[in-house]
Amino acid sequence: MEAATAMFPLGSVLFPYMPLPLRIFEERYRIMLGRVLDDEEPSFGVVLIERGSEAGGGDERFGIGTLARVTHVAAGREDVNVVARGADRIRVVEWLPDDPYPRALVRPVEALVWNDDLEPLRAEADRTVRRVLARASEFTDFAWDPAVELSDDPVEACWQLAAISPLGELDQLTLLRSTSLGGLLATLIDLTLEAEPGLTAP
Repeated sequence: MEAATAMFPLGSVLFPYMPLPLRIFEERYRIMLGRVLDDEEPSFGVVLIERGSEAGGGDERFGIGTLARVTHVAAGREDVNVVARGADRIRVVEWLPDDPYPRALVRPVEALVWNDDLEPLRAEADRTVRRVLARASEFTDFAWDPAVELSDDPVEACWQLAAISPLGELDQLTLLRSTSLGGLLATLIDLTLEAEPGLTAP
């Protein structure tokens, strides 16, 4: 079912089950936040910016993203700090006028389903991502510790593994577009191994 949804284009990819801290200072997003907080379950869509910047508008955006559910709000003197959590994936059907903030007609993307036969592939992906992240951390700072604990839920853990991988935004967007958990895990392994030489070069 399509629904008109407030949107927050960002320079990063939000995966399902992952936290999203935001500092909101633009007036258009202050208005957006005020309106979504009136909802029983406050949420907004997050998509990756294709061209342009996060501030000021006029950006071009990719058409797949993730619904972010607001979990915490703290108002400051000049900005508002928000914490949200990635929920269902969404696909943009049509962008609506940015009046006064970005909005779009979106529909949910079907959730990926776990199969116990995937456990060896998940274990391989876990080892690969953590190994490359540990090696890459010797040369560059990353947001995630290679030893970070993941969820006991296998679907949640697969998305978390994609999120902590030391990949660029376009590779992460490829993962977000996955149509099966097996495809997600196999692609995650391939992309991480492809990125390893560049990440670990002195």
